[in-house]
Amino acid sequence: MATLIKGAHIVNEGRCFEGSIVIEDEKIVDILPSPITLHHPPFTIHQEIDASGCYVLPGIIDTHVHFREPGMTEKADIESESRAAAAGGVTSYFEMPNTVPQTTTLEALEDKFQRAAHSSHVNYTFFFGATNDNTSLFSQLDPHRVPGIKLFMGSSTGNMLVDRDEALNKIFASAALPIMAHCEDTDIINHNMAVAKQGHGDDPDVSLHPFIRSEEACLASTAKAVALAKKHGARLHVAHLSTAEELDYITSPITAEACVGHLIFSLLDYQRLGTRIKVNPAIKSPVDQFMLREALNDGRITTIATDHAPHLLSQKQGGCVRAASGMPMVQFSLPAMLELVDQKVLSIERMVQLMAHNPASLFEVRQRGFIRKDYQADLVIVRPDAPWTVTQDVIESKCKWSPLEGHTFRWRVEQTFCNGHLIYNNGVVDRSYIGQPLVFR
Repeated sequence: MATLIKGAHIVNEGRCFEGSIVIEDEKIVDILPSPITLHHPPFTIHQEIDASGCYVLPGIIDTHVHFREPGMTEKADIESESRAAAAGGVTSYFEMPNTVPQTTTLEALEDKFQRAAHSSHVNYTFFFGATNDNTSLFSQLDPHRVPGIKLFMGSSTGNMLVDRDEALNKIFASAALPIMAHCEDTDIINHNMAVAKQGHGDDPDVSLHPFIRSEEACLASTAKAVALAKKHGARLHVAHLSTAEELDYITSPITAEACVGHLIFSLLDYQRLGTRIKVNPAIKSPVDQFMLREALNDGRITTIATDHAPHLLSQKQGGCVRAASGMPMVQFSLPAMLELVDQKVLSIERMVQLMAHNPASLFEVRQRGFIRKDYQADLVIVRPDAPWTVTQDVIESKCKWSPLEGHTFRWRVEQTFCNGHLIYNNGVVDRSYIGQPLVFR
């Protein structure tokens, strides 16, 4: 028994063409150019989906999310945020280790996999977190289950801050898996914060956030990470680039990620949105935003992710000190990027490359990220010219707010298939479905 998605514009591997896709069980079993020629199909079609006027894309792979479970489930949990992912066309995610407890032991890592096996509506995996003293565990990680090592080179997350040269050298020398690094220099940030407090009180206004967590802080830390990676031959992927200057350090084999927030907002938006767009590293100048957008097309940016990081809205009150950093974005990343396609920032083919193909290729995700025969049927159907507005009632994330509330998008996610299963259908998530652990290499 098979499902036929017919009459769509299929976007895949640099092409956009009209065609149809046949799904049987969990896999893509055929890709048919239009008009359909099913003379003697080796399958029986039991469901047809007329996708005329729509675009079918590979399911989005978001390689940078914080789902807050365990330990901070008042903000979010695997169930709620994977539901938001499904509603946004995201069929796979890589979750970060700064939970409570931190994912810095094999036991904590296994606990997350067990939790997701019972509650994640889409496909999942988890980064292992580096600390000053856990490199002996790297060799015990299963490279078929774990995508890489997450390294916080600038962070206030307790034991996850690694800034001692001895520890950093050991991490870069020991990691056989890719290292995804959060790069901000803590000493520079602390100095800038002290200066800001002298002039603006104990909780400076959020408009000062990009000057406290400054371009200099990002550049110094990224330069150090790149030097360490080249010294030790490590595979480095720099998370959430936020400055134009950092782009100069991203040359092969070093790769980098841009996050949706840094692509759609600039520091001019603090006046309108305040702490709702307070994230680390900070959203910076329009020039930085422009250069990051330019880098989407020239190869310096390899992946687009969200750094989806929910907090309760009450935790976002205050300024640079009191307000929590992070915002929910996984449900709206695809419509936001399709808006940049409409603005000619990048083509829809390039967007698919950055949000599906490249994440799969870079981390060697098995049988996903492309629309190919015998690949898992992770697909999203999106419709242009179908305006809708972000309101609280459409938000699936547990925190129930978004910096995009009130914004009207032109593109709508209509349906999401995860492993051939229709997990999201025009506003409704199938909460009974559980995704699969991702397999690598």
